[in-house]
Amino acid sequence: MLFDRLLGLFGTDMGIDLGTCNTLVCVRGQGIVLNEPSVVAVRRGTNKVLNNGTAVGLSAKAMLGRTPGSISAIRPLKDGVISDFEITEAMLSYFIRKVCGKRRFFAPRVVIGIPSGITAVEKRAVLDSAERAGARTVFLLEEPLAAAIGAGLPYREAQGSMIVDIGGGTTEVAILSLGDIARCESIRRAGDDFDEAIIKFVREKHDILIGEQTAERIKIEIGSAFKMEKELALEVRGRHVPSGMPRKCTVTSPEVREALQAPLADIVAATKRTLELAEPELSADLVNSGIMLAGGGALLRGIDKLLEQETGLPVRIADDPLTCVARGTAEYIENLDLLGTTLESDAEEG
Repeated sequence: MLFDRLLGLFGTDMGIDLGTCNTLVCVRGQGIVLNEPSVVAVRRGTNKVLNNGTAVGLSAKAMLGRTPGSISAIRPLKDGVISDFEITEAMLSYFIRKVCGKRRFFAPRVVIGIPSGITAVEKRAVLDSAERAGARTVFLLEEPLAAAIGAGLPYREAQGSMIVDIGGGTTEVAILSLGDIARCESIRRAGDDFDEAIIKFVREKHDILIGEQTAERIKIEIGSAFKMEKELALEVRGRHVPSGMPRKCTVTSPEVREALQAPLADIVAATKRTLELAEPELSADLVNSGIMLAGGGALLRGIDKLLEQETGLPVRIADDPLTCVARGTAEYIENLDLLGTTLESDAEEG
């Protein structure tokens, strides 16, 4: 253990929010140093990453929906878990190399945020991918706990705190107390489902087929979960389904709100179920402390008002909600020698 701590002084210990849409990396003492899309471009039919292994992240995302027949732009995580082991390993290896730079001689210790509802096999896939990508020791931290830490909730105190972390692939709903999760539910409905619902709606309503990146732009620019004082509209372009020709149409914020009803209803239902299962004393605490929203989904206009209306509790959006999980892993990195023994890690199986 002493030798491991000494290596930590010379290595680059890091926390990783391995997300379905984006991967964020933070380094001990430096905060977040990398925030890139979880996308890898490979030659079709192989796992060979283009551009000598560097077609990862921002450069690969630009290729989504635009690749020729010989190239595939792949998102190797689906619903918060690894769907392509080798591509995830290549992506992690690239990010670790990029962060470590010239300090690669000492392999880093890594804390990775994972969805609370994943299986033992899925956990093993994360551990193996990180090890093979160059990590010395890998620790797994459940995302709702990481998000609560990053959002600044008093998770260690003898009182209830609630977090709803809406990521790209999963939504994590948890009530925390005394440094651990008291009640939790993880559902595979989140930001990606928002995008898919928009794609489906625009096709059915306007006969226009749009891609993932256009759907994401619609969500960000005019999407909402609650009626707005001033409704918005956006001109979008895609392929006209009947004719097959490129066309444009105008999409409005009420239309997007209609499209998002089903995934939002699932998130509200998961939040209510978690509250219904809470111990009475924890429920009493939440009357005042309310719900904290984190993750990219927290940026959807009016989602705090929707949850307030449905639960009757005060709802706040965390500062910089996109980085809450990463900042939570960063705090664990800062206190790894003290807290590492409480985390699941590959060291336990060695």
